[in-house]
Amino acid sequence: MARNREPVLKRAKALGIEPQYLGINKKSKRQVQQSRRKKSEYGIQLTEKQKVKFYYGLQETQFRNTYEKATKRAGGAGENLLIMLESRFDNVVFRMGFAATRREARQLVSHGHFLVNGKKANIPSMELKAGDVISVKEKSKSSPKFKELRDMVITTPQWLDIDLDKLEGKPGENWNGMVKSILAAIGSVIGGAGCGHCYEVDQIRRNTYEPY
Repeated sequence: MARNREPVLKRAKALGIEPQYLGINKKSKRQVQQSRRKKSEYGIQLTEKQKVKFYYGLQETQFRNTYEKATKRAGGAGENLLIMLESRFDNVVFRMGFAATRREARQLVSHGHFLVNGKKANIPSMELKAGDVISVKEKSKSSPKFKELRDMVITTPQWLDIDLDKLEGKPGENWNGMVKSILAAIGSVIGGAGCGHCYEVDQIRRNTYEPY
């Protein structure tokens, strides 16, 4: 499937996702026309799935493959799906504050700026696990992009441990217990502010979320 070339801000607004949650500080001035037509249950599920895909920057095939892997693991498929999406190499780099957006994180990973456990890794979809050490490659530390990180104040999720002096981080002790935090974040970011029981989260909690 071809990548959607629609402007990021316009698509985020259409899907009801605030740009800051994507690492974008700009606001779109365009007004998106909201349809008064009531969506069917299928339409609601499809929209919510599109939000998750857009939020994590996945194409349809990538999303479907991840979901199929999630269904084969022990436990709820919905929770497994979220853990796998949050565990992606590019997403962890973004969460660590080493990239302004997930798109930038994906590019930095693909260009080989990071090491995982001291070894070169350049696959954005690589799934990380607790204890994996993500570090900036020695040669890349001298670039302006990474030099300025040492002087920044970065807020990271509680399941990540960051050492800005060394320009490295790792999934910490709370990694395996991050599901509750992710569900809360998905509820507020994707389902709308303060939405603790948005359709997407309810579907995931009931493990009935299906990709279309």
